[in-house]
Amino acid sequence: MQLCVVCNELVPKYKCPACRIRYCSVNCFKKHKAGDSCHPNKETRPASITPTPVCSGDSEALKCLLLNPHLRQLITSVDSAENKDKAVKDAMQEPLFTEFADQCLKMIEPKETEHYHDDDNDE
Repeated sequence: MQLCVVCNELVPKYKCPACRIRYCSVNCFKKHKAGDSCHPNKETRPASITPTPVCSGDSEALKCLLLNPHLRQLITSVDSAENKDKAVKDAMQEPLFTEFADQCLKMIEPKETEHYHDDDNDE
């Protein structure tokens, strides 16, 4: 079991947005930030670079889903889980999370995929 990098006493629930170390509480986060130990991870994007949003008609449906606090809690629990595969499998049992996953796939799948399914019905 992994312990908080700052206090080494409790199981961490959070990650530092800059260096991605895991910590258990606000107090540990403040201690971490007050010290010299926070060095941005190479994977962290600079603040000046904004990601290019993927926008289509389906993005509104995705935005609406993300307003749901239960879904946000599910996403957070998957993100903070040690065993991500199991966490995703468990989350996929929730219809809300499955709908979220479907909307995400609609955002990245090419439209041509729908045409292949239509062609199969013609035969």
